[in-house]
Amino acid sequence: MWSHLDANMHMRHSAYADFAAQARIVVLDRLGLDLKAFQHLKIGPILFREELVYLREVGINEHLKVTVELTKSRADGSRWSIRHEVYRADGVKAAVINVEGAWLDLEKRKLAKLPQELVEQFNRLNRSEDYEELAG
Repeated sequence: MWSHLDANMHMRHSAYADFAAQARIVVLDRLGLDLKAFQHLKIGPILFREELVYLREVGINEHLKVTVELTKSRADGSRWSIRHEVYRADGVKAAVINVEGAWLDLEKRKLAKLPQELVEQFNRLNRSEDYEELAG
């Protein structure tokens, strides 16, 4: 989209993070971790760290594929890391986005845990080949 371009006429840096965030929300929604569930529980995902590695340019009107893989997680899903890979339509990997996050209680403004039934749904996320279970 035009609004995703920077002065060099390729996708601006923050648009990659926006696409990764949208991909996470879509995948969580498909697992039953949707906005309605989060609103009911008064929790939501929060990021502690976001790392973007740019590999190739993405130009205007290019179609993209964004993958979502769980790379690290505690067994209870309370802390997690997700890797996104952004591919252009020609199959070239354009970027890698790594995020580390948890769940935030939106009323207490403190970290929270998912109810067990949602932990089971969260644990159905695709796992990377180098997946690591975190202690804790």
